[in-house]
Amino acid sequence: MTVRVLNFLGERAAARIRAVGPDVEVVDVPADEPPPPGLHAEVAFGGWGDVDHVLAWLRGAGVTWLQLPGTGIDGVHPDLLAGRLVTNSPGASAIPISEFVLAAILAVEKRIPDVWLHEPPERWNFFRMGGLDGRTLALVGLGGIGTAIARRALPFGMHVRALRRTDRPSPVPGVEVVRSLEALLPGAQHLVLAAPATRRTRHLIDARAFSLVEPGVHLVNIARGALVDQEALRAALDDGRVAAATLDTVEPEPLPAGHWLYEHPRVRLSAHVSWCSDVLLDRSIEMFVDNLRRYLAGGTVEHVVDLEEGY
Repeated sequence: MTVRVLNFLGERAAARIRAVGPDVEVVDVPADEPPPPGLHAEVAFGGWGDVDHVLAWLRGAGVTWLQLPGTGIDGVHPDLLAGRLVTNSPGASAIPISEFVLAAILAVEKRIPDVWLHEPPERWNFFRMGGLDGRTLALVGLGGIGTAIARRALPFGMHVRALRRTDRPSPVPGVEVVRSLEALLPGAQHLVLAAPATRRTRHLIDARAFSLVEPGVHLVNIARGALVDQEALRAALDDGRVAAATLDTVEPEPLPAGHWLYEHPRVRLSAHVSWCSDVLLDRSIEMFVDNLRRYLAGGTVEHVVDLEEGY
């Protein structure tokens, strides 16, 4: 049996897919051409880019299985997903995102860039800073990204609590798993959001949640802007309940000019770049190749997306 794969992600991906074996045929999808008449392909790897272009190829080729190179599906047009088996790549970006989170936490505790000198200081050999040892990190979500964050926080001596939807134990020893915000938030100095955007998680961090936090908490959002009620966040920033907010994801994206988040002195804003890494695509390709081998062998593919749940 020969399986034909539509590849939307360039030659780097094509070479790895072809190496699976002679039973795989790769069709590289050009950026600006429609599918040729009579094309048939069961599988597609990609899904980013112009929706009409991608959809034309999926429909034209009769694709029944779409593998996404990322985790979240909230930004994927529903027409690309409907009527197909959809798999994703959970944790593909976990390493760069977890490194970004630890950098953000360290920057707040070590007061970077405030510590850097541009002129002689009022006092030498003294600057009040915090640390990570003994601090409590509250994680919303303990999937691939949350797990990677926990693995990096624990060696710094942090106490890690994680909120997760199921009763499954932590995959990382030393992480306390809780089932409610009331159990998660009190006493935490750093709150990191690493959960998917779904109906359940929209505005999960709202005025009620901010009423539960440790005064002076540091919020880090590397998940989706929809998890945070931004007006409630503004109130919490203004009254000091949130001392700093590191926001790599906001709502909407891109954030329009003149938005208050650009100017607030307690906000550290980045353009949804925490996932960026030279090796990220390699991890996504590896996960697809593994699934493709399972498919060829007649087995069950992994990381099937529940379209109702949204991840």
